[in-house]
Amino acid sequence: MKITWLGHSAFRLETAKATVLIDPFFTGNPGFEGNDRKDAIKDVSHILLTHGHGDHVGDTAEIAKQTGAVVLANYDLAMWLGHHHGLDKLEPGNTGGTISLGGFSATFVNALHSSAHITEDGVSHSLGNANGLMLHFEDEPSLLHMGDTDIFSDMALINELHRPEIGIVPIGDRFTMGGAVAALACRRFFSFSKVLPCHYGSFPIIEQTADGFLEAMEEDAATVAVPKSGGSIEV
Repeated sequence: MKITWLGHSAFRLETAKATVLIDPFFTGNPGFEGNDRKDAIKDVSHILLTHGHGDHVGDTAEIAKQTGAVVLANYDLAMWLGHHHGLDKLEPGNTGGTISLGGFSATFVNALHSSAHITEDGVSHSLGNANGLMLHFEDEPSLLHMGDTDIFSDMALINELHRPEIGIVPIGDRFTMGGAVAALACRRFFSFSKVLPCHYGSFPIIEQTADGFLEAMEEDAATVAVPKSGGSIEV
């Protein structure tokens, strides 16, 4: 599996049977600047969304129409994308549900966060619950994208049920866990063989580096990969 960080919480996963974008926020994302959009969306088969905030839904509608990718999201968000953006290749689900996507499955797990679309006139429309996404691939490592979340004790249950080998973990503070708390979540509740931090280094009001997270990981810091935006790791 090749994992590419595209800034903020956006990732590209390349596997033997699928090419997946998670939370493809490109337009307006300072963390994406300098990346090649054509490379980011090349051969994309699936787009997976953790929740409905604009910095996660991002360019989903445009990319889906351009590539024909299947979009997976919680039910409310999926119906909104269908009604307002005309998407029809949708896989809706909700917390606890698992969907087989051909070559891999996605399970909606808990996250502690909000999920809404704010219109230009300031009206908020709920787009379901925020989730993490637990991915199980055929002959590839299992991966948990936590989405936007705080720490919670039932992370231990997610680990017991799914045994994720790779963790994508928000560390930016203010809207998610900060570095020290994110490190505690990883070390107390999971046994990741590889951890990639996200949701930092994009907007000035959140943490700009992963330094605090790395420091708090202590002896487990060797499991952490911190690619530059556009950088990749192989697992």
